[in-house]
Amino acid sequence: MKDITLPRKLIAALCAAVLVLAGCSAPAEPSALTGMDPAPVEDLLATDRPLLVERAATSSKKVLPGAKLKGPKATAMLKTLPVKGKAAATGYNRNKKFGNGWKDFDKDKCDERQDTLSRDMSKVKFKDRKKCTLASGTLHDSYTGKRINWKVKSGSVDIDHVVSLKNAWLSGGQKLSQAQRQALANDPLNLMAADASANRQKGDKNTAEWLPKNKSFRCQYVATQISVKKKYSLSVTKAEKQAMAKVLKSCRNQKAAKVTTIKPAGSKPKASPKKDVHKAPSVVKGTVHPGAYCKQADKGKRGKSKAGKLYTCKTDAKGKLRWRA
Repeated sequence: MKDITLPRKLIAALCAAVLVLAGCSAPAEPSALTGMDPAPVEDLLATDRPLLVERAATSSKKVLPGAKLKGPKATAMLKTLPVKGKAAATGYNRNKKFGNGWKDFDKDKCDERQDTLSRDMSKVKFKDRKKCTLASGTLHDSYTGKRINWKVKSGSVDIDHVVSLKNAWLSGGQKLSQAQRQALANDPLNLMAADASANRQKGDKNTAEWLPKNKSFRCQYVATQISVKKKYSLSVTKAEKQAMAKVLKSCRNQKAAKVTTIKPAGSKPKASPKKDVHKAPSVVKGTVHPGAYCKQADKGKRGKSKAGKLYTCKTDAKGKLRWRA
């Protein structure tokens, strides 16, 4: 048989077409494909299976979950929080008052659930090319101290609101506007990837009612709550403040976040109806006679008869001013 050799130009054109279809500008290094042997081109282009992309900036190095705290000392910030009892839960509805679903707080075109998972995990892999929707990752859980190998839809990891939304409602959230409450619910400062069972055990409890099992994390946990409450003008109960101070005794140099306190912009209370400030008609001196004519100057005024009954100077059917009952 004859040796069939394709022209070099044709081979180059075919390779270029494959690269364009694959969305790459150059052949990938084996390590870029999660350390596995290069997959066939038809597998990479398949539309019925998600493309797993390992995030270049995320390695196997342990990641500490939660927002970075680089502001003033937490003990100093705690002293500035108002101390009040819990408000009534009347009107609380998570979805109606704090927004339904996750928002894109930092405008990076990924919602805050995905951003928090990406921030708080190592060995992160994504389902999409823009590296937004996660497929898997490893969480070194701060609440329990255990390592969780998480996969999407496994149910093993929740995104916890460090200050729960109901606790925020009970401690001043009712005075925030709808936009401010949605910001609180999606603020990275108030979000943390956590063991699902620990998060659900916590529920809407404050520091006096619940603390993470992992004692080495409690200082950061309390400092984060203080930071959130400071930022959103929320209060603490007396017992809550005492519990926070007790935790911070073991870490007096623990920092809070650097925040700017917002001014609550909720709906203003309705003004009470104005009272009628019109003065009562003045009373003329002396006595008046019912039915008698009265002066133009006395129009609208009142006068007393000998019997002590009040009459008003007003026009009759003929347009004449008379003292009439």
